[in-house]
Amino acid sequence: MNKKWAVKRITINLASAESEKLEKYCASTGRPSTDVIRELIRSLSITELSASEKTTPTLKYDVPILK
Repeated sequence: MNKKWAVKRITINLASAESEKLEKYCASTGRPSTDVIRELIRSLSITELSASEKTTPTLKYDVPILK
């Protein structure tokens, strides 16, 4: 089944502690890791700087912390 919105696949490398934290969060919420990661990415805000400061946008990380 090819989903229309799935336009790019990425691979991320996580430390074992990060992987365990993600697995525990997913188990406690009943949500798959892809949904959790996608939601975190969507919650990122991009702040444009002036051309004199930088020519590319920077990410402002105000994402919820998984505990």
